[in-house]
Amino acid sequence: MRQLSEADRDAIRIAQDPKFPRWLEQITATGGCTHPIHLSGSTTTLDATTGVILRHYDTRNEPGERLSVRCRNRRATVCAPCSRLHAGDTFHLVRAGLLGGKNVPSTVRDRPRLFITLTAPSFGPVHRAGERCRPRRDGGECEHGRPLGCATAHGPDDALVGQPLCADCYDYPAHALWHAHAGKLWDRFVIGVRRHLASSAGLVQSRFPDHARLSFARVAEYQKRAAVHVHAVVRLDGPAGPDDEPPACGRVGQLADAVRASGSRVLVRTPYSPAIGELALRWGVQVDTRPLHSSGTGPDDDAVAAYVAKYVSKGASETGAGTDHRISAWADIGMVPVTDHVRTLMRTCWRLGGLPEYEPLHLRAWAHTLGYRGHILTKSRAYSTTYAALRADRAEHEGHGEPDEGVAGMVAEAQWRYVGAGHTPGAALIAAGVADDLAHNRELVWEERQGRQGAHGR
Repeated sequence: MRQLSEADRDAIRIAQDPKFPRWLEQITATGGCTHPIHLSGSTTTLDATTGVILRHYDTRNEPGERLSVRCRNRRATVCAPCSRLHAGDTFHLVRAGLLGGKNVPSTVRDRPRLFITLTAPSFGPVHRAGERCRPRRDGGECEHGRPLGCATAHGPDDALVGQPLCADCYDYPAHALWHAHAGKLWDRFVIGVRRHLASSAGLVQSRFPDHARLSFARVAEYQKRAAVHVHAVVRLDGPAGPDDEPPACGRVGQLADAVRASGSRVLVRTPYSPAIGELALRWGVQVDTRPLHSSGTGPDDDAVAAYVAKYVSKGASETGAGTDHRISAWADIGMVPVTDHVRTLMRTCWRLGGLPEYEPLHLRAWAHTLGYRGHILTKSRAYSTTYAALRADRAEHEGHGEPDEGVAGMVAEAQWRYVGAGHTPGAALIAAGVADDLAHNRELVWEERQGRQGAHGR
């Protein structure tokens, strides 16, 4: 035993526990979550009329007198099992808004729909992948003595791609402040799209909700230059949402025109700062609009949903977005394993966060995401279902739900408290094995399903 590692000795100890089968059931129910949340408490279901106890659950009968639940972290670098589950939920959430399902009518696939991309503006020239990076016939140097061009053909995995040609010329304050205002830029963009649609239909803007509703789901993606750009599915419904047809004047072409017009006009001004001044923030000049057609022309609906789902599970190390964990002190920035470009952005956020005029932006709290403080995925209320509804459906399907919740004549009394998180070394080893087994089983099911579909197609 002494020759075994600490994790192996701990795993043997757990396996010898009389309640190990029940403990293994809990770990399997969490999907092998790498950092589960431990809760202690009880739930009692009573008859509302008589007060008779119908069902009682208490963690005092569980291993360690606690119940383990998923951490639900979306990042694969933090918890791969939970990120896979979150990606699956995101796929169904986005897909339901494209093709119907999950209480969304299938008629949405025939609505005017676009897959759009809004980019960040330029904050300074950066190295690009391709045949030649930034060729210049006349050469030349910037005021800091660095070349204005680059004739190298960078590969997509070249470490220089996305890095500034001159860090001293790069506008880091504007980059950080643009990130901090990206949410407001999106809100103004949506308002602009509605306004343009109303104007093209001859309506007063305030009357637009009486005729149509704009629904969307958007995801924020970090580019190589560590700047966010936005992908979104935009759909035009009737005033009642997915169940209502849009007006006859609502067409894909009009929706695309409204998106391009709003994307080019949106303007957000930053608070005045003696150090920075007042900045006028806009979207980048590239506004891409791709119609989604139910006939099959254009991007595939499932492919769009899969792309969004794949991105939301990526960690910061995969996207160049800083770090997955918050930064608590200036010295921490120097210890983060990121590029000099990203580190400078993080330090810029920290410096600007100390100025009173930028205090409402909470730049220091969001320095780990380079000033961007929005959710990776957001959607309008009427676009499709919700994560909570998807989790409830899955729990009911797996038999982990509360069937008595919301049932007439029944009352549930619950008392829960947080008692810890994470695994011991041996538990982490067993959980990793459970997660691998579940992932392998999913792959086998997927391959079998694909084989059946192929057989039916022949």
